[in-house]
Amino acid sequence: MSFYTSLSGLNAAQTDLNVTSNNIANANTVGFKSSRAEFGDLISSSALQASSSVVGSGTRLKAISQEFSQGSVEGTSRTLDLMLGGQGFFVTKAPGAGGQVSYTRNGSFTPLGNGDVVDAAGNAVQVLPVDPLGNVTATGLGALQSLHIPATNGDPKATSNIDLSMNFPSDADLPADRPQFAAPNTYTFNPKDPNSYNNATSITVYDAAGNAIPATVYYVRTSSTATGSTWDAYTFVGDKQVDPNGGTAGAPLQLSFDTNGTLTSPAAAQAYSSVTPTGAVAPLSITLDYGSATKQGAFAFSTVNSDQDGTTTGKFDNLTIDPKGLVTASYSDGSSIALGKIAVANFNNPDGLHQAGNTTWTASGDSGPPTIGEAGIDGRGTVASGELEGSNVDLTAELVNLISAERNLQANAKAIDTDKQMVSSIINMQ
Repeated sequence: MSFYTSLSGLNAAQTDLNVTSNNIANANTVGFKSSRAEFGDLISSSALQASSSVVGSGTRLKAISQEFSQGSVEGTSRTLDLMLGGQGFFVTKAPGAGGQVSYTRNGSFTPLGNGDVVDAAGNAVQVLPVDPLGNVTATGLGALQSLHIPATNGDPKATSNIDLSMNFPSDADLPADRPQFAAPNTYTFNPKDPNSYNNATSITVYDAAGNAIPATVYYVRTSSTATGSTWDAYTFVGDKQVDPNGGTAGAPLQLSFDTNGTLTSPAAAQAYSSVTPTGAVAPLSITLDYGSATKQGAFAFSTVNSDQDGTTTGKFDNLTIDPKGLVTASYSDGSSIALGKIAVANFNNPDGLHQAGNTTWTASGDSGPPTIGEAGIDGRGTVASGELEGSNVDLTAELVNLISAERNLQANAKAIDTDKQMVSSIINMQ
């Protein structure tokens, strides 16, 4: 009898050692929760047996329970390193239709080349759908979506209007004042020769596919009289010059100012001829408006305002995640979109979750079904971006447990050895 009692103690001590060793081995595992072995004594008695004469029959393993207390905080520089401050679990889903849904406290997530965000095992991070303002539109297990970061955002639009407001200096020289154009030489505008124009300004425009094309306007002061002055504006889109509609090919647009420096001509926006610069997928037809803010006076040449109505496709720029789990992607065109809110799951009995490895758990009958919603609501923890939750293993306590388990193992082994000697002695008495 005592042999089997001690054997059960030996097995229990071995289990305790295994659990403690597993805790120590995962002391640096992100999101790991320590476990403990729970034992119960074995009693074999009958209803008529006196309670004072009952002798125990050893021990048995009742359960290996987990401690879901908060782990240590580990700061990182990655936006997709997430930590839940408080109760709850991140939700992930295995690839493919009907993939296994699992739950984890390990928020170390990574974007793939196709934009999907996954954990180290390739399970997709789950989010709740949101409207453009970031408000959750549906909750629950059936509403979950895999987090995906689009590489681009928006549709391209070809530029059709340019607004320019300029300051022109009233003391700018004329071509005839420059030695290289003095008689008998004649003046010729050349965009490659800085001496053939006074100043230039550039703006980026876009074709129908969103391709960026530089548009440059070169300004040449052509006259200065008692009644005002004039400037020629040569406009190029890419490598092609555009001409005022109805004007001579290669001719500039003339800007006229009165003695007060007010722009008198053109009086309205000027439409230019259609042009297809090298690299453009389709012709561009542009209207340029200098507006009433364009002046000439005693100041340096400068651009007061420069704007155009074309757009390109925005390229992914960065990602932000707020404490409520709202994931927002920003793009190079200045736009941003809400991609969803990180789903957080709670359970009535987290201790009943089934361990699935890789610091993940799956729901079971003991845990109950998950209640899934957004972070910071109904007892769910908040999301911290750029942080990870370390293991909650207390190494000092585990080392003490290790010593205790080793002592128990040796004591039970000694009891078995003692029982063996007693049996041997009894046999030798016969």
